Amino acid sequence: QVQLVESGGGLVQAGGSLRLSCAASGRISDLNVVGWFRQAPGKQRELVAFITSGGSTNYADSVKGRFTISGDNGMNMVYLQMFSLKPEDTAVYYCNGRGTLDDYWGQGTQVTVSS
Repeated sequence: QVQLVESGGGLVQAGGSLRLSCAASGRISDLNVVGWFRQAPGKQRELVAFITSGGSTNYADSVKGRFTISGDNGMNMVYLQMFSLKPEDTAVYYCNGRGTLDDYWGQGTQVTVSS
């Protein structure tokens, strides 16, 4: 089992920045990919970015050039640095960890961007 805990959300003005953290515990060695998803009210959950255990990263088009995902070597901590935030970035952000057989989710952290 893997436990994921997000932190770092909050209220920020448009153009501002935030850094989200995802702390993993348990069988971290099981994780192959850790990603950030977000879900805005009335919308489906969507992938924001992910990082593999090998360090490869991928981003949704809507956040390319503004968000950066990073992690430590053991994937104990994964970060999402968000710059130039827009009101449309407002959502609950979830950390997701994928192992060979299992899928893990954190409880989410709210990000609100005011115009």
